[in-house]
Amino acid sequence: MPQAPAPPAATEPRVAPPELFDAVDIARAAAVEEAADELGRAAAVAAVGLHLGAGAEDDGSVTHSFVAELPGYRGWRWAVTVASAGPSEPATVSESVLLPGDTAIVAPTWVPWDQRVRPGDLKPGDLLPPPADDPRLVPGYVDSGDPAVEELAGEVGLGREQVLSADGRAAAADRWQQGDRGPAAELARAAPASCGTCGFMLPIAGSLRGVFGVCANGSAPADGQVVAVGFGCGAHSSVTETGGSPVYVSALVYDDGVDLEPVGSH
Repeated sequence: MPQAPAPPAATEPRVAPPELFDAVDIARAAAVEEAADELGRAAAVAAVGLHLGAGAEDDGSVTHSFVAELPGYRGWRWAVTVASAGPSEPATVSESVLLPGDTAIVAPTWVPWDQRVRPGDLKPGDLLPPPADDPRLVPGYVDSGDPAVEELAGEVGLGREQVLSADGRAAAADRWQQGDRGPAAELARAAPASCGTCGFMLPIAGSLRGVFGVCANGSAPADGQVVAVGFGCGAHSSVTETGGSPVYVSALVYDDGVDLEPVGSH
């Protein structure tokens, strides 16, 4: 029986020649040359500041770092990589770039426009088409897995062009459960009871019926909004009116152990 080929051995990092760590002047000159393209020769010399150190790379090259003395680039550094053909060979510049450090101010990570839209951003006349192959939607003729949707489609003999997929329902449920109308909301934690026992909650149709509903109490803060059955507020239908004044009045205190002395007795 033929033997399986042995896996290739891991490549060991090459050892950088000591001469590359000493090539500070060569690296500095390369950084100045890089800066001169934008600043001019005189300004470029001042833009390359203190040598921060050098570090070896896996391929045997060495990267030298210098403080970037540039307006608006606080925390940035010039990084110049030098390499050689081997020990005792002259050092040559492989790369020279300006890199941000740990304290540098950099632009935020770019986010596609369709992922930057947030609830409330759309204005009258704005259009927001769903992305192609949106996992939240499936064609209406596909079994959606939601009995209420299938029953309605069968009754009328047709269906909507697209309906929520299982992923779409799960994403909505998670968003509503964790949102301002979920059981973890501050208002819910202070409520006398939950929406699941409130007469003002209208259960929604479909497979999420047992978990969410719509508040129908015009005096409640969530009126007309989707609420989790674990949400609640002070406008619960079981709240009863308490008698007496809602304003606390301190009890009248009598102190018979104090001798009163008339004014002007001395």
